[in-house]
Amino acid sequence: MFTMTQEHIKMPIKIWLKEEKDLEATCLEQALHLSNLPFLHKWVCLMPDTHAGMGMPIGGVIATEGVIIPNAVGVDIGCGMAFAATNRKAADLRAIETPNGALIQGMIGDILRNIPVGFRHHKQEQHCHTLDVAFEEFDKYEANGELSGQLDAGYFQVGTLGGGNHFIELQEDDDGYLCIMLHSGSRNFGKQVCDAFHNKARELNRRWYSAVPDEHRLAFLPVDSPEGKQYINWMNLALDFAAENRQQMMLAVKEILAKWIGKYTDFSLEYHTEINCHHNYAALENHYDKNVWVHRKGATRARAGELAVIPGAMGSYSYVVEGLGNEMSFHSSSHGAGRKYSRKGAINAFSAEEVILDLQKQGVILGKHKKSDVAEESRFAYKDIDEVMENQQDLVKPVKRLKTIGVVKG
Repeated sequence: MFTMTQEHIKMPIKIWLKEEKDLEATCLEQALHLSNLPFLHKWVCLMPDTHAGMGMPIGGVIATEGVIIPNAVGVDIGCGMAFAATNRKAADLRAIETPNGALIQGMIGDILRNIPVGFRHHKQEQHCHTLDVAFEEFDKYEANGELSGQLDAGYFQVGTLGGGNHFIELQEDDDGYLCIMLHSGSRNFGKQVCDAFHNKARELNRRWYSAVPDEHRLAFLPVDSPEGKQYINWMNLALDFAAENRQQMMLAVKEILAKWIGKYTDFSLEYHTEINCHHNYAALENHYDKNVWVHRKGATRARAGELAVIPGAMGSYSYVVEGLGNEMSFHSSSHGAGRKYSRKGAINAFSAEEVILDLQKQGVILGKHKKSDVAEESRFAYKDIDEVMENQQDLVKPVKRLKTIGVVKG
């Protein structure tokens, strides 16, 4: 980790990389904009997986006094990870043959058929406790009528994966045990909330002649303003929706595994070390004796002793980690490996065929409806997860290392 403190930097920027040359220029420019915010608390933090985002870098963490910034949370509010370890060896899934091939092939195909991915939604309404409660407490949301349709739409979106870097993986830990990991968020729900309140913030900031330039895309809302309170209500609702979305998918995957294992084996499957955590959100926390709004945009909370999940790219390694409670990072760590290539850049650099062959060589079963854009998520389009882990040894310690053996993508 190194700290940047120069004349044009109002507040320090702490960067969990070895050298400044490891940071892309656009990402650094966005960090400089953050460092000049008048309500910033202490400093800007950039995690080792950081790269340019919309307004604020992905892998960025800031604490603010009295304001909240929709774009510093991001469009996929509550995006995060779910994880469960099992008592069975992953080798069993490869060794047992079924009419659909190895047991793991049947499972991956079944997951792809039964959990909507990409832009697909459920055709019928699903049960969603979070949305049921929202309708019971509708007075908290009725001032934002333009978003009320998202509550109805959410019943069809809950329990769906999405696309991009979202995934469901079957994994093998270093002791050979089978684990489940999935990455998803609040689907279109969170995007609509972010976009609506970013636009409200822009309009208010113009009226107030804000010193924060509009082109920096960091429009803010005072937390004691009506709009700030409304955003916090909707953001927290999107967080709860995202957590329930992951929970429903995890239950669906467990049911699929139980079905195949029950049909072709005589052993039982038990689960432990279950985790469900966000890495796109803002929360009121106390740091350096002040109550501040910590914005984690592509960053995982890592309080001392807290378990979290840091994924790599498909076909590489992922980690379950224990937080070390580093106050300099506002108790945060990376949220993954971080992109090295843009999606378009990855498609130009790698062919779909070579990505599929790479997965086949590693024995990874791929479940994906459309293979033509698979290069977007090539493991080579991401930073080396082990290098990322090395750069944050003062933030987290690895508890479990996991390797992809089967993956479902949108």
